Amino acid sequence: MNRILLSIVFLSCLVSNANAQSAKPQYGGTLQVTNTTPTLSAQSWDPQEWHWKLNADTGLYLEQLFAGDLDKGVRKGGKNRFVTDAWLPSDAIRGELAEKWAWEDPNTLAIVLRKGVMVPEKAGVSKAREFTADDVVFSYERLDKSPKKIPTYFDHVAKVEARDKYTVVFRFKDYLAEWDYRFGWGYYSLIMPKEYAGIDARDWKNAVGTGPFQIVEFVNGNSQTYAKNPVYWDKETIGGTAYKLPFVDRFVYRTIKDEATQHTALRTAQIDILELVRWTAVDELKKSAPQLKWAKRLSAAGSFLAMRTDRKPFDDIRVRRALNMAVNKQEIVKSYYGGNAELFAYPMHPEYAGYFEPLDKMPASVRELFTYDPAKARKLLAEAGYPNGFTFKAQVTTANFEHMELLPLVAGYLEKVGVKLEIVPMEYPSYLSAMTSKKHESGYFLLRTHTNPTAGLRSSFVTGQTWNPSMWSDPAFDKKVDELYRTRDEARRQQMVREMTAEIVDKAPYLWLPVPYLYSAWWPWVQNYEGELWVGALRSAPVYARIWIDHGMKKKMGY
Repeated sequence: MNRILLSIVFLSCLVSNANAQSAKPQYGGTLQVTNTTPTLSAQSWDPQEWHWKLNADTGLYLEQLFAGDLDKGVRKGGKNRFVTDAWLPSDAIRGELAEKWAWEDPNTLAIVLRKGVMVPEKAGVSKAREFTADDVVFSYERLDKSPKKIPTYFDHVAKVEARDKYTVVFRFKDYLAEWDYRFGWGYYSLIMPKEYAGIDARDWKNAVGTGPFQIVEFVNGNSQTYAKNPVYWDKETIGGTAYKLPFVDRFVYRTIKDEATQHTALRTAQIDILELVRWTAVDELKKSAPQLKWAKRLSAAGSFLAMRTDRKPFDDIRVRRALNMAVNKQEIVKSYYGGNAELFAYPMHPEYAGYFEPLDKMPASVRELFTYDPAKARKLLAEAGYPNGFTFKAQVTTANFEHMELLPLVAGYLEKVGVKLEIVPMEYPSYLSAMTSKKHESGYFLLRTHTNPTAGLRSSFVTGQTWNPSMWSDPAFDKKVDELYRTRDEARRQQMVREMTAEIVDKAPYLWLPVPYLYSAWWPWVQNYEGELWVGALRSAPVYARIWIDHGMKKKMGY
């Protein structure tokens, strides 16, 4: 035991000494990361596909007009942790490809682009040239013309045009509160070089962009390797000195489909950062690799069982409320999550200051849905015409370890009130296709990001939206969402969101479930990093570009 303690103390001293020596950034080396979707390789390389995961994979080399300002993050003494997937407070946004922007009138926004941003040379695809306003116009038009575009997404835009080489003008039909998210830093706002018009953008070998890294290798189910972009424009100021980015020569996303193997890869330093560690593994990893650094966060996504409200029996609110009351959610927090979860944190995230209303401030009818009451559940089912219960199928993806464990637990609770849930496990591509084509079963078990205060309500509960697995359709609610988007005053929007969240939770289109806490872990040679995840919708490139490897520390620690 004494030898073990001495070893830990010795390693701690090495880490401390190396940290003292690492104030000046170091260039070179490879940063290897298993990210927050550790089991999934890239599903698409073409932004016109409108796939939710594009920003994580193509966002290393494709940039956006805006991004989160990491200089206002905790790493530099700020308050922002940058751990929610698609939420940037208005005071923490900076220009990325945009240098500055201004409203010329209530419906006209002019964006001045950075000068000197380069599209790198790529054989058969692009010659080295300066990025211009024409690229922004091309990107918007290419996204807008996609047959896979989310309905209504760009309906507020009348026209996008290049005023000159460095100025893009967005002309609105109407004000939209989410304007900066929609075409600036959201899920579907990547800026492509206009050379994409002449290539097969689905082929990763054709990929090119203005970002800090360029993809050089893709092994499906294994890894995505990116090389440093030598003509990248951005810099990081440390100690009053501006350093050219990125610091590392290569960046690798490692896809690891087995959770135990992920932990082994981290423990043996085959990866430098593991962005998703469930609470069940934290204590053991802290024992087996005590040098690791940690960050804790509330998940940026919520788990739920969506019930198709366009089919019986889920067209009856009594049935939906019954299923919610039949599941002991407090017990799930205590026993399944070991207390590492919040009973109520979806569809609004607690970090959305001003927009989130805690459960104890909600109406009694909402609080009832989070109170275990199987007797009332059976009573409601009988009133709805199902005294003996019923059977339904629920699809779940095998790519989510937690859901493969959690759904049988939910099924067990439902069986106690006579409802039999038949679980249908599916590989992720087929599972996602079932929902987006609206061919999914009456039950659909989903992990869905909160997105942001307005987008979360729109994408999940507005009629006809792509990510609306409950098929919820309420013209009155649709109208409220439309009014929400037209409201310029943020304080008023916050009030509206609080009221609309209470309304939709009360209607119970989902079987609402607790939201867990998650962890990130990384080795101490990973410098200039405090667990930040995203500075736009699933975009991590600016975070990774600012990380450097302390090579001396890594060597002294035996790696």
